[in-house]
Amino acid sequence: MKKIIKAALATTVLASAFAIAAPAYAEDDAGPITVSGSATIATQYSLRGISQTDNDAAIQGGITIGHESGLYVSTWASNLAGYGDFGGSHMELDLIAGYSKDIGGVSLDGGFVYYANPGVSGADFWELYGSVSGDLGPANLKLGTYWTPKQDSLGGHNIWVYSDLGIAIPNTPITLKGHVGYSDGTTGYTRGGDVFDYSFGADIAWKALTLNVSFVGTDIGTARGNAFWGGGAASGHDITKGRVVASLTAAF
Repeated sequence: MKKIIKAALATTVLASAFAIAAPAYAEDDAGPITVSGSATIATQYSLRGISQTDNDAAIQGGITIGHESGLYVSTWASNLAGYGDFGGSHMELDLIAGYSKDIGGVSLDGGFVYYANPGVSGADFWELYGSVSGDLGPANLKLGTYWTPKQDSLGGHNIWVYSDLGIAIPNTPITLKGHVGYSDGTTGYTRGGDVFDYSFGADIAWKALTLNVSFVGTDIGTARGNAFWGGGAASGHDITKGRVVASLTAAF
């Protein structure tokens, strides 16, 4: 039961709504190698619309080493609890390798991510990801997917497709954000049916800090949520229904 939700994990962490995606890295004139990272505190770790911390607070952090060629490696971690406490692991550790490139105003990104649950045997798995993003009028639009091939730890395969939208409000530190995602496959994540996830909210940026407040949820009904997504103090419905999630991220 505790391994089910990991079945098609995103790596797009929008640290409040947040699916885990390969982190972007800053470009500067310091040399061919760049190092960047972030630290986040959030009211919960919500992945594909489902809380991984039983609606409790999360502490998260990551670091990325990038090369001017577009190659990068990255790692990201978060605490887990409740339904996200897979086999007794209270931590998710992601190891990522990828390649990104800008072509004519369009950004391409793709790579490999390995999900580890330290201290637990047989719960780790991997997947491939890819995305394309660019500006469309005043908006930045991103389309992406994560594909999880069949693995013993998951019992099946999964594909997740998503779209992210951001619109910066001129002369303000505010960016409006929107997200929709769709999961399909044979792993326990979908529990025999497709899952839609969504979020909408806003970023407020100040220097290296970004505050995000979003409304996050899924289309999982009350009965189905309680039957298949419970496991902690909160019910399955509580961790899959629409709710407000907030986070504060410091970039460095």
